[in-house]
Amino acid sequence: MKTTMFLKKTACAVTVSAALVVMSLPAQANNWRGWNIHPPGYPNTVALEAFAEGVANRTEGRLKPQVYNNAVLGDQPDAIEQTRNGALDFANFNMGPMGPIVNETNVLSLPFIFSSIEHMHDVMDGEIGQRFADALAEKDLIALSWFDSGARSLYNTKRPIQTPEDVQGLKVRVMNNDLYVEMIEALGGNATPMAYGEVYQSLRTGVLDGAENNYPSFESSNHYEAAEYYSLTEHLIIPECLCIARASWEALSPEDQEIVREEAIQASQMQRDLWVEGSRKSREIVLEAGVEINEVEDKAAFQELMAPVYAGFVERNPDLEELVDAIRNSN
Repeated sequence: MKTTMFLKKTACAVTVSAALVVMSLPAQANNWRGWNIHPPGYPNTVALEAFAEGVANRTEGRLKPQVYNNAVLGDQPDAIEQTRNGALDFANFNMGPMGPIVNETNVLSLPFIFSSIEHMHDVMDGEIGQRFADALAEKDLIALSWFDSGARSLYNTKRPIQTPEDVQGLKVRVMNNDLYVEMIEALGGNATPMAYGEVYQSLRTGVLDGAENNYPSFESSNHYEAAEYYSLTEHLIIPECLCIARASWEALSPEDQEIVREEAIQASQMQRDLWVEGSRKSREIVLEAGVEINEVEDKAAFQELMAPVYAGFVERNPDLEELVDAIRNSN
């Protein structure tokens, strides 16, 4: 009788222990979670979902990536940390807010560092782009391809911007990076770092006078409903990455790594093509809604005022001066 009771207790203990082990195990490695700040239908979203589908098909289900849109898994700073520690498996990150984590990427946030979107593509797809990928890898982010985010321009509720004097006194939202604060202040504006999701209401209520972004974001965020002036300063051309968590990447076989890399590159090409078309459509939408869009005839006047921004950056980061020069001289 005692033996029977002992066996029952032992079996029960084993069952409980096994259940606890199962509960403590992480989710299966092949169920990848991907972070995305954009809504469904956005060029980046379509490309990310194509990436996820391509990886799932080509690995025959060994990997099952799923994209979570609209930043439902946290804002970008949180998502960067989650990806670095492996809580998220992949993401599409803008290099702007990446600066506090990977100092080298601040170079990409210097105003007018690229002369055109084509110039940015050439740089990021080449040897210089690999230097940024290496820097990201040191922080446990594996950059497999580079997305487009267009050229960012100023928009506001007050007036068209033709000269730097038109920026003076405007309260302008910027992403959370000191370089953007310095950029707006160099133009005489009042820079206000703020979460993306708070901008619309702040424009409506007058907490902000303006912000800066590309056509698709200006349109998809509905900021055009509050800010009727869009001025093509094109002051920032910031690449984005399709990044994989180092832990997730290193868990893959070499064959699956090659599949993921190839799909990431294909997703990048798709995103760039969709971006061109999406920008055209977004421009039409905001024009039809009554937004006044103006070309900036003398961008040199804006560029000249950025000299202190560059000087301060190089002074703080003397080791990055050569990288800045390499980009500026690559055009």
